Amino acid sequence: MKHFPSKDEILDWIKDNPSQSGKREIARAFGIKGQARVELKRLLRELYAEGHLSKDRKSYRDKNSLAPVELLHITTIDRDGDLFAAPLNWKGDGKAPTLLFVPKKGDPALEIGDRILCRISSTGEEHIPHEARLIRRIGRGAEKIIGVYKAQDFGGRILPVDKKSDREWQVAPENRNGARDGELVEAENVGGRTKGLGRARIIARIGDPTAPKAISLIAIHEHNIPDRFPDVVEAEAEAAQPVELGTREDLRHLPLFTIDPADARDRDDAICAMPDPEGGGHIVWVAIADVAHYVRPGSQLDIEAKKRGNSTYFPDRVVPMLPEALSGDLCSLHAGVERPCVALRIVLDKNGHKRSHRFTRGLMKSPAALSYHQAQAAIDGAPDEVTTPILDSALRPLWAAYAAAKEAREKRQPLHLDLPERQIMLSDEGVVTSVAFRDRFDAHKLVEEFMVMANVCAAETLEKAKADFIYRIHEEPNPDKMEALHETVQSVGMVLAKGQRLQTAQLNRLLDQAAGGEHAELINMIVLRSMTQAYYGPKNLGHFGLNLQRYAHFTSPIRRYADLIVHRALIAAHDWGDDGLTPAEAENLEAISEHISKTERRSMLAERDTTDRYLSAFLSEQVGSAFAGVVSGVARFGIFVKLDETGADGLIPVSRLGHEYFTFDEDSRTLTGEYSGRVLRAGLRAKVQLVEADPLTGGLLLELLEVDGKALPTSRKGKRNHTASKGKARAKQKHRKLQTKAKRRR
Repeated sequence: MKHFPSKDEILDWIKDNPSQSGKREIARAFGIKGQARVELKRLLRELYAEGHLSKDRKSYRDKNSLAPVELLHITTIDRDGDLFAAPLNWKGDGKAPTLLFVPKKGDPALEIGDRILCRISSTGEEHIPHEARLIRRIGRGAEKIIGVYKAQDFGGRILPVDKKSDREWQVAPENRNGARDGELVEAENVGGRTKGLGRARIIARIGDPTAPKAISLIAIHEHNIPDRFPDVVEAEAEAAQPVELGTREDLRHLPLFTIDPADARDRDDAICAMPDPEGGGHIVWVAIADVAHYVRPGSQLDIEAKKRGNSTYFPDRVVPMLPEALSGDLCSLHAGVERPCVALRIVLDKNGHKRSHRFTRGLMKSPAALSYHQAQAAIDGAPDEVTTPILDSALRPLWAAYAAAKEAREKRQPLHLDLPERQIMLSDEGVVTSVAFRDRFDAHKLVEEFMVMANVCAAETLEKAKADFIYRIHEEPNPDKMEALHETVQSVGMVLAKGQRLQTAQLNRLLDQAAGGEHAELINMIVLRSMTQAYYGPKNLGHFGLNLQRYAHFTSPIRRYADLIVHRALIAAHDWGDDGLTPAEAENLEAISEHISKTERRSMLAERDTTDRYLSAFLSEQVGSAFAGVVSGVARFGIFVKLDETGADGLIPVSRLGHEYFTFDEDSRTLTGEYSGRVLRAGLRAKVQLVEADPLTGGLLLELLEVDGKALPTSRKGKRNHTASKGKARAKQKHRKLQTKAKRRR
């Protein structure tokens, strides 16, 4: 036998041989046999007890080293889209090591917090000495829970505010984190169960759930929307300086004014028009804030902007993509101040068709910042002190250009969807004072049309330059959704032709047929639901809804990262400076597109959930009142009714549909009463009673009073439906589960 090794020699050998560190391999390396193995076992136990070694079932290793196979979790995604991970159960000295995750073809898309089992290898580099390759994904990041903490003698419980959740969580005393009874908290699942309940740990105290401005905070926490900028990002924004003319084109003589909602928080697009003296048509200028000048690739501002993906808008606040120093100041096209811009000059013929266009990097100075109502009022004959000076020089020429562009738009046949937008009005304290539908003027349509035109020009220019960039993609509806649309259209006595390749013109005939009638809102809503969700991608698949062959987002770089990428692509294509799209970004457009598509969906869900909660808060004082509405959807578990006054959606469980059994037909999406023969389908007018409104979940529970102008029938004497009576007894208990189904259905 060789000499018996010391503790230091054993540690050195394990460090040099991390993949062969079982007791048997150690004994073989030092020639330890027979009874001497007992002493080796004792030394290994001491080294483990002293904290020098880590141990699993079969081997020992240096506690500051990594095993050949490790359980990791994704910690960060850098500006190039590379993923970095750390050991999930690190017990070594100091901070856990960072590993570069190296994906291979077929690996699932991973996100921050995902737990992964990986094979570890050395890179030989000092900065990132290890890399990881996926064996399998173990699970998603720790489940996040937003709810109200209810204190108990031993710890407490969390009642989730999410309609998708139908269970409570147990919190041990040591996991309470100082939370008080009735507080809104953020928690995470820690695994295991206590008395049948999942176990959770409180990680943040949000505050009073009844506070008026807590509603948007719930959505921010629930959907993990970053709402605080790191100090380094704020500092970078604060250090930004105004731009001088330099090599930019001087556009300060143009009457480029902004038209935005009255409560706009940022102004990233300006517009003007004038007659074309050469062709008899119109020259339209669209100027967009030059955000790319301030947000350079790889900067801290860029990393944070990409992480957020877009701004998120709530009735009481905005969570911006960029800090206020940029979004509300240097990048915002305020009136009377010089601002850098990327501008587009479009020449239209007298029929509104584009003859030519060109992009330029310029410096502008807006003469006015208007609201939609203000601009429309001026055109309609009621100008004010702001619009009077620019009425003839800017407003009327712009409306003339729009009149021509509108003709060309109608020939193109984009979808004629007309869905009113709800506007929730809040008091200074954050309490809902009213819910109405936003006015929609020609001023809105004008701005939309020229922004669409600018986005098309951006895509055309970049395609011609063979540049890498991100498209806005909207694919054709899938056959299943179209079949459901056909069924709904038939159920309200209207027609949509089958058996031919779907075109927007066909849907427009249906929408125009419904316009102004009792089914107008329903048909618009069902057509919208039949559409696929738009997304971002580097490959052009067209835009079905706008009926365009190519389309990119260019006009809102303050609030959308996709537009910033398009700006950088234009800068690189025109060789305007060193702040254009980098080769690393160009190679990573697929991952960037996937990420910002996810952040967009995240914001949409957060905004929708917040609206639902505000509406529930508004209606909570009217429980017991009757409302008129329309049946907007039918499922096996009940029907959905959209209320006329507020546009709020409520659920009527099948147990509240009267004293009879209802049969669900999957193909026709109808419920049919077994006794009365009454058929419930989308599109029927309904009168309902509000039974419950929960501001924390945003859920509305309704009871059906009348449908299609008729009261619900009662059952035959002595034949009260068994299912219905049982359902009524359990309605309160099943409410949360039904709301879960409703959320998924919507």
